[in-house]
Amino acid sequence: MSIEMQLGHAPAKGFMSGYLEALSLVERLHRLLLDVIKDEFERVGLLEINAVQALLLFNIGENEVTAGELKSRGYYQGSNVSYNLKKLVDMGYMHHQRCEIDRRSVRVRLTQRGREVRDIVSGLFARHAEGLEERGVIGSDGIESITASLKRVERYWTDQIRYIY
Repeated sequence: MSIEMQLGHAPAKGFMSGYLEALSLVERLHRLLLDVIKDEFERVGLLEINAVQALLLFNIGENEVTAGELKSRGYYQGSNVSYNLKKLVDMGYMHHQRCEIDRRSVRVRLTQRGREVRDIVSGLFARHAEGLEERGVIGSDGIESITASLKRVERYWTDQIRYIY
């Protein structure tokens, strides 16, 4: 359901209309990104992990992190990240180890299998970046502008959560 429909009215003219369209586009792009990753994994015959788990492995990269750190970075929701980390550990894509200082906390890092998945996603993203630029879909200036704008929206939303409510 579109954001306009959820708000119960047709899109307003002007800035509000553009804002609602941008929100809808961000949602669609995220879902499409997951579909693109899923398609790549089907192509290479890796069917045991899903796109969210593959993206999680990509985002962890070479780091050793806790679930709390992933949540605080804003990548994932609480139960979602805990569930997926457990599944990835059980399937051998991640190592886990209790923190020596805080025994309640578990640190995770990629196994060799996890690094292979990360490399597949990284290769996919590299091909996309190259294709977008080569075909003139978007250039360096355009991607920098989009990124800067999205960071400003992210900062605004973060401030709304932390300071307004």
